[in-house]
Amino acid sequence: MTAPLALETIAIVHSCFKEKFGIPRQPGLASAASAELELLGDYAHPDCVRGLEECSHLWLLFLFSEHLQRGWSPLVRPPRSGGKKRGVFATRATFRPNPIGLSVVTLERIELRQGRAVLHLSGVDLLDGTPVVDIKPYLPYADALAHASYPYANDGQQRDQAVRFSAAAEQQLAAHPQGTQLRQLIDQVLRCDPRPAHRRPAQDQRLYGVALMDRNVRWRLQNEQILVEQIEPLTAVE
Repeated sequence: MTAPLALETIAIVHSCFKEKFGIPRQPGLASAASAELELLGDYAHPDCVRGLEECSHLWLLFLFSEHLQRGWSPLVRPPRSGGKKRGVFATRATFRPNPIGLSVVTLERIELRQGRAVLHLSGVDLLDGTPVVDIKPYLPYADALAHASYPYANDGQQRDQAVRFSAAAEQQLAAHPQGTQLRQLIDQVLRCDPRPAHRRPAQDQRLYGVALMDRNVRWRLQNEQILVEQIEPLTAVE
């Protein structure tokens, strides 16, 4: 048996998602979801990212930091399975023998901040504070396979419910310095219906809250639409 391999964190994600609830289940579903990738130590040297600016997209290999101590299971219940179990290796579930995830993100630009490289990303599905263990360029000729198939997950996620904003929410958006981006982020995240599977009947009237950027967004399902009622500063609800 080979000796255990110690992985080193090379970067930390600083994203708009401050809690797990509300994060899209795959990257790219919310193009307005932004993040900075802060490279650490020697990995922040500009030489490490030389040429990376030519890439439109990147693969990030990261750790499911919220699940490091939870172990793994041979069978899991993914959100889209309707309660049915599937083998862990047939899913992207977090309960894995090695808690490693992968995500393809858009590289917006590379900043040198006091001589240290910082990557600006969009389309992310990563929790704020997520540790990253590797970065690789996305290669369109090899990574986008037109003939690939997986009937279990071939249609993305349902995103057909309209999102409305109350008068109070509209005022709160107008007062936010990044109101346009925040509106787009809220719309994209809520259209993915972040509710747990057991709370997805159309008659669900529960008031939900999701932390996005520096705001707590309070919303509910109403008349088969998503109604955003309040957009409050996070400090006001902590």
